[in-house]
Amino acid sequence: MKILTIIFETLLSERTRVKVEKTILNIALLSFLIHLVLIYLQKFDVIYIGGNPELLKNPISAIYTPFSFILIYEVYLLIYYLPKSFTTYITKQYEIITLIIIRKLFKDLSSLQLTSEWFEIKGDLKFTYDIVASILLFYLIFQFQKHGKQKFEENAEATDFIQRFVKKKKIIAVLLLPLFFIMASYTLINWLMGTPVSTSQLPILESINNLFFDQFFTVLILVDVVLLLISFFYTDEFHKIMRNSGFIISTILIRMSFGVSGLVNIVLIVAAVLFGLMMIIIHNKYEKNILSTSEKSKGLRNYQNET
Repeated sequence: MKILTIIFETLLSERTRVKVEKTILNIALLSFLIHLVLIYLQKFDVIYIGGNPELLKNPISAIYTPFSFILIYEVYLLIYYLPKSFTTYITKQYEIITLIIIRKLFKDLSSLQLTSEWFEIKGDLKFTYDIVASILLFYLIFQFQKHGKQKFEENAEATDFIQRFVKKKKIIAVLLLPLFFIMASYTLINWLMGTPVSTSQLPILESINNLFFDQFFTVLILVDVVLLLISFFYTDEFHKIMRNSGFIISTILIRMSFGVSGLVNIVLIVAAVLFGLMMIIIHNKYEKNILSTSEKSKGLRNYQNET
């Protein structure tokens, strides 16, 4: 366990998080400037990139690149919060899929066709779906965080359960970090090797959404299942099992959204976050009911002892 502590403190401590944050932000800023330079070099015919990709048509689309690095940082934060708070870990999943939609909006902004036939143009219609979904998801995530922060009185047995559960989650987090790094590196290298490159055509990261994050959420489903199974060793409370099972279903819905496009994609994502929100609301009502019943029972025993 001492080795685990050393590795955990090296990779997932607050000090490391701050360093990772600064590094990612610097890289994001640099990538934004490089992307802008490429756009204007192409615009003034200094360079030519074959296929005239969408990401090099409009300066607005340059925001897509730094957002990709921000998403990498969000993946790190998801692993960082896994041992600390289960609800924050789930919140990060929702934030990641929302930021993916926001990133897509910046790319689509550069190719909007502002005409009276807005709802007849496929690209404009997809933009409308995404912008409405981003507002809905922003509100749902706010509600999820609000209900996830509710604290309830815990007995000594529950506290002991949490401490032992946290140790298991630290092991999972330490294993996840290198795994995701390897997955991201392999996906990027594999994509570049499969992209035709010549003096007139350079690889541009246009479809990174489905290159990494579909696999990412597949792994998260497996992680959620492992967490659920581990929790059975420490608790058999129905409402907690239902909450954790609901989170797995929510993650599965998000993963399914990568296999479809358009309105179905948006419906699956919103349904996933809404389902997770309903699960935590009902879970909290269970906790309040149990606490209320326990206090009434305690008050009745005290009354009986006094009489």
